[in-house]
Formats: sequence, C-alpha cells, structure tokens
Amino acid sequence: MKPKMLLALAAVAAAVAGSAFAASPVYKGDPAKGKVIVDQVCAACHGVDGNSAGSNYPSLAGQHQKYIHDQLQAFKGGVRKNPVMMGMAAPLSDDDMWNVSAYFSSQKIKPREANDKTQMVLGKQVYRVGNPVTRVPACMACHGPAGSGIPDKFPRLSSQHAAYVLTQLNNFKVGTDRKNPVMSDIASRMSDAEMKAVAEYISGLR
Repeated sequence: MKPKMLLALAAVAAAVAGSAFAASPVYKGDPAKGKVIVDQVCAACHGVDGNSAGSNYPSLAGQHQKYIHDQLQAFKGGVRKNPVMMGMAAPLSDDDMWNVSAYFSSQKIKPREANDKTQMVLGKQVYRVGNPVTRVPACMACHGPAGSGIPDKFPRLSSQHAAYVLTQLNNFKVGTDRKNPVMSDIASRMSDAEMKAVAEYISGLR
C-alpha cells in the first residue's frame, strides 16, 4: 500500500472514530456490586478507583465497559495467557464481570504525565501520523486524537502507564498473551524506539 494512501485511510478512520466517541452503549451491570468484588479482589493491583499505582498493572478507570468485560472473559477462557489474571477471572461469573466492568468504567481517570519528555516528538509522530515507510498506521485512527478509543471497538489509552503500554506492544509483537491480528501486524512493523516513544506519548494524553 502506498504511503499517501495509507495516510489517507488513517485520516478517514480517525474522522469516523471521532464521530463515534459520543455514542457509548449501555450494558447491564451494577457498579455497587462490582465495587464489592473490586475491593476484595481487584484493588490491590488496579486501585480502589481503577487508577493503579504500579506501572505493571493497567489503570482501568474510565475504560470502556465491554472492553473490560471481554478481557475478563478472555482471561477466564484462556485466550489471554496471563497466569495471575487467569486465576483472578476463573471464579467470576458473567454477571460478576459485567458488575466489575460497570464499576471501573464509571470511575474518573486521573491524568498522568509522560515520564520521559524526550520521547514526545517521535511519540506524537507515531501516534498521530504513523510511519508510512514501514506502513505503521497512525494510532489515533483507531484510538482517537485524545486516546479515548471507541466503545465496542478500541480501548481507551489516555493516561495509561507507559510501561504497561510498552509491555502490551511487545506482547503483540512476539505473540505472547495478546493475540490480536491487527495489533500484532502493526506492532511487528514498529521499531523498539517507536514503541517506547508512543507509549510515553500515550501516557500523557488527555
């Protein structure tokens, strides 16, 4: 695919994504019941309000409800291979997953700053433009200019830990834990420098 065509497609996708941000589907789930499970099981790693303190664990506050629910199902079903999360998800019923996801999605995101500001120029370029030479599309084409994602389609990335984002990109690249054909293909085309830079840029998105 020619670079100019790739950029044009990315621009169209970004425009479509932007029009979808306001449409957030409503799913079943009781946040109050979800909080009980979070306090007992999830808070130690992900924080009582979904804003994790440790960069090894993703912040889940404000993440799309169905995305969280689907990831819990993937852990329980062994589609995702993280041993810790497989154990945590194993006893959860589908209703439990909807309740937990309803709670986390209703929590307010705490803004984060990039730790390494020297990465911002390259990170911004990859996120907003991509790399036409290696056919890496702009991240914002799916995840939005501000990292808000699209419910049912693409997860929210804004204010996520840079270290966690980098780990996930590497997992996509080598095929461990995460098995998403689209993201695996994109990550396989990214250099280590591009992955590190875009992870830092994402962590400071609002």
